[in-house]
Amino acid sequence: MEENVVLEKLGAFGLTRQEANIYLCLFRQGEQTGYEVAKYTGISRSNVYSGLSALTDKGAAYLIEGNSSKYMAVPVEEFCENKIRNLKEEKAYLMEHMPVTNKREIGYITIEGSQNIWDKMICMIKEAEKRIYVSASMKVIEKLKNEFCEIISRGIKLVIITDGEMKDLEELKGSIWYNGSTRENNIRLIIDSEYALAGELTGGKEDTCLYTGQKNFITVFKENLRNEMELIQIQGGEMNE
Repeated sequence: MEENVVLEKLGAFGLTRQEANIYLCLFRQGEQTGYEVAKYTGISRSNVYSGLSALTDKGAAYLIEGNSSKYMAVPVEEFCENKIRNLKEEKAYLMEHMPVTNKREIGYITIEGSQNIWDKMICMIKEAEKRIYVSASMKVIEKLKNEFCEIISRGIKLVIITDGEMKDLEELKGSIWYNGSTRENNIRLIIDSEYALAGELTGGKEDTCLYTGQKNFITVFKENLRNEMELIQIQGGEMNE
């Protein structure tokens, strides 16, 4: 199971499943010929040699010249850091050269899959300029702790409705904290009264959330959150600031 996860993570850095298997073989065994890699992995020699060539092109392996050509894995930290640095450079180019688009109100967009939802939430939080309202379980709040700490340091208002107490997350002092009933898997997020995200987050690929910039929806959404906060106060739920 753990090896499958490693192979999956290597895939996130641009390696095919077969290339990831060959890289893992080199990482474990050290310098290897193509014949040795094929023997160790059970991959055909022709596929091994094409895989080794691809790994060198992608910066994941070194070719060692000698009587018989051998290959060695580039250290995983070096390989990953190089990929990240190169991607940042590509991002900078795209940010500068992408064509200008006409801004328009965002409709109703369905975001599917747990990881895609997490990515969207983090992106929304990082882009906030004025205020954030979030209703989610303590587990979700804890996972977003670093992003919340960063926006608090920027002076952005953060209002949290959750099912835990602030004393469990002292790092988020400066936020407004409502301790309500259990949130289960429900999440609600409003950014700057302009964008909203709502749905369920269980951790699976079947998770879905609605993302929108529709003003009428957000107005109703905010009113529902305000009503919930008032109810929590009436029922004696804590509000810490």
